[in-house]
Amino acid sequence: MFMRDTTTPSRTEASSNDWLLLDQQLCFALYSTSLAMTKIYKPLLSELGLTYPQYLVMLVLWESNTLTVSELGTRLTLDSGTLTPLLKRLESAGLVARERDAKDERRVLVNLTDAGRRLRASAADIPEKLLCATQCSISEIQSLTSRLHALRSTLESARTDD
Repeated sequence: MFMRDTTTPSRTEASSNDWLLLDQQLCFALYSTSLAMTKIYKPLLSELGLTYPQYLVMLVLWESNTLTVSELGTRLTLDSGTLTPLLKRLESAGLVARERDAKDERRVLVNLTDAGRRLRASAADIPEKLLCATQCSISEIQSLTSRLHALRSTLESARTDD
């Protein structure tokens, strides 16, 4: 008869404490949730003619109307190599205009066009549709968002590769 060694954790006990399991990884939970979120956004944004990254740019500009490319990059945590092609596509769609700052020609200003400002009204129902898709209350979404912002801030402070 086989007797289990009780000093060795069972497979179930070991699994629940094995931090190298995929389902134990916070990074994977965030990554896979982000993918699921962008899949929800895709059809909503296609009606507006926007990709998800373009939508993020528009959200920031709807708050501020005019920002430098550098300010946009900082706000969205995007480098200029990623941001510039996004802005070119938004500009060719007639939603934004880029121009050199008259006071400092090294700076490029990004402004909403009239069409870009009007697009905001068409996007107004997207947050409510996302809220429905999450099946969370507004307070749950606010709490989760706040916790994720705090986590991002903590992780940015912990980075050592700068």
